Amino acid sequence: MWAEEWGLLGSLVLLLCYLYLILWSLGVSATARDRFGQMLAFGVAALLFWHTVVNIGMVTGALPVVGVTLPLFSYGGSSLITVMAGMGLLMNVSIRRYSY
Repeated sequence: MWAEEWGLLGSLVLLLCYLYLILWSLGVSATARDRFGQMLAFGVAALLFWHTVVNIGMVTGALPVVGVTLPLFSYGGSSLITVMAGMGLLMNVSIRRYSY
């Protein structure tokens, strides 16, 4: 639906936003202060990456339909809560990378 309304340019902008979000998550993982923060941030990045890849694969017909939502975009109550909680944890790791 998004691609029909916004076209190729809108779809590329959406994919670039997801790419930025995933790269930011990996950057937080690389600069985390402890091993738990690194693994947590990497896990959130992996969640975002695989949900995005599987959803786009399902929409294009390259993968079978399994019902994975597009993070922060598709309608799904429990999926949205899970991704928002992961983003909150990611922001917490991001602000705690410096010791004062």
